[in-house]
Amino acid sequence: MMECVHHPADWYEVRAVGEGVTLIHEPHILPFYRCNIWFVQGRDRSLLFDSGLGALSLCEQVPWLRQQPLIAVASHTHFDHIGSTHEFSERWVHRAEASILADPTPAATVADRYATLEMFDRLPPGGFDPTTYTVRPAPATRLLEHGDVIDLGDRHFQVLHTPGHSPGSIALWDAKRHMLLSGDAVYDGPLIDDAYHSNTDEYIDTLHRLKELPVRVVHGGHFPSFGANRYRELIDEYLAGRRLPGCPADARTGA
Repeated sequence: MMECVHHPADWYEVRAVGEGVTLIHEPHILPFYRCNIWFVQGRDRSLLFDSGLGALSLCEQVPWLRQQPLIAVASHTHFDHIGSTHEFSERWVHRAEASILADPTPAATVADRYATLEMFDRLPPGGFDPTTYTVRPAPATRLLEHGDVIDLGDRHFQVLHTPGHSPGSIALWDAKRHMLLSGDAVYDGPLIDDAYHSNTDEYIDTLHRLKELPVRVVHGGHFPSFGANRYRELIDEYLAGRRLPGCPADARTGA
């Protein structure tokens, strides 16, 4: 039987990555399934881009998230990205997936496909039962569209609609810093284009558009961050039809 993490405080890991950006993640979830939760500090309000699995309360274990005005933005509505979104009063999502955020069934969030014990190297305190795991509803307080601007006071992110992985996938572009929060549109690992609502033609169009961005650093929805050269390599590999297979046998190592 797989061992559980003994103390809730050990479930999340928090690491500053610079430029006011902090990575929060769940280190005992294997890399392929482990969502990167990105916190961006702003002058007037802060941004939380995605919220993880939700097996343990994010706000209880990272309590400083409650100590400031904060917008929780969903890159898309797959279960591993919206598990704790209900904990926040401001919940923003692209219009195309608002209905899923409000009614996040296992089928709609792909939890029925991916939320298994194989996600973990150690289980959350108290264990994890895939048959009873559910994402709590978090009806959107704002519906996002391509081109919308998220204003934090001293920094701004433009919303980029990036369909393909899912119909309402978005990325956030900080043009001043040439920084992209890319969600699951592009990251340094196996890109998924075979979920029930994926669309490969839209994915190809999305990646052609994203390739034109003058990026300097990319903080993706999974796996480590990377720079401009790797960004274009990953996009070119997908467009050339050499993408890695969808549900990898190598998920345990992130290889």
